[in-house]
Amino acid sequence: MSYTQTYLQKCQGLLETVARQEANIQRVAILFANSILAGRMVHVFGSGHSRIMVEEMWPRYGSFPGFNPIVELSLTFHNLVVGANGQRQAMFLENVIGLAQQILRNFDLSDLDAALIISSSGCNVVPIEMAELFQQKGIKTVGIISQLHSEASTSKRPDGLKLQDFCDIVLDSGAPVGDAMVSIKNLDTPVAPGSTVGSCMLINCIKAELANLLTQAGHPPKVLTAGAVIGAERATELFQAAYDEHAHRISRMYKKVGIPSYVSEQNL
Repeated sequence: MSYTQTYLQKCQGLLETVARQEANIQRVAILFANSILAGRMVHVFGSGHSRIMVEEMWPRYGSFPGFNPIVELSLTFHNLVVGANGQRQAMFLENVIGLAQQILRNFDLSDLDAALIISSSGCNVVPIEMAELFQQKGIKTVGIISQLHSEASTSKRPDGLKLQDFCDIVLDSGAPVGDAMVSIKNLDTPVAPGSTVGSCMLINCIKAELANLLTQAGHPPKVLTAGAVIGAERATELFQAAYDEHAHRISRMYKKVGIPSYVSEQNL
């Protein structure tokens, strides 16, 4: 069997893992629909390469407003690798106690919101504290982890708690311990991770179920759609409408944030 066939076979296993979670995927979609239909947002966060799943949810083709993608560049900007803004700093920062609180201090959170946090190991401090803070606010919180990898990993928190300890629903990407899925002859370390594949399948299953719920509720989502599918004019109309709806939703996250002022108290 070629290495390509090996990887694709492993991905078939990820697909089966996701399929077994359909009931929980539908539960997540209901949670998210409740927040979006209430005019609020689903906060989506991931540090490191988990930002890929944040951007997979929104904004991109086939996605729609209702999500607040929280992407901290200090935790997710990997392009330079070394030097200023390098990977070492990002890996250090994602385990700084209190950083999550500073990030969420920017938003006027409500218990009508929902949250989705992605962390393959579920062991880094910032994602765990994010979930903890959301739960303290009464916000229903969903986690995506690799169950096998998380169980084999040690939490960076002093108390040993992991992301799943602060989530109402936990979904499993199906990735193995260490994430990489293919062993190469004469190479002592495996290659070709699987968590992104499994997690993206989960994200898009949620998205599809959610779009159905919103449509059934009489508020079909404004989906970013290619002109090749619906024509350039309609595509442009949808893009503008979706971005405007996002602006309307996100503005509520800032309106009464933090310390009141005469501006926040005005009903304009």
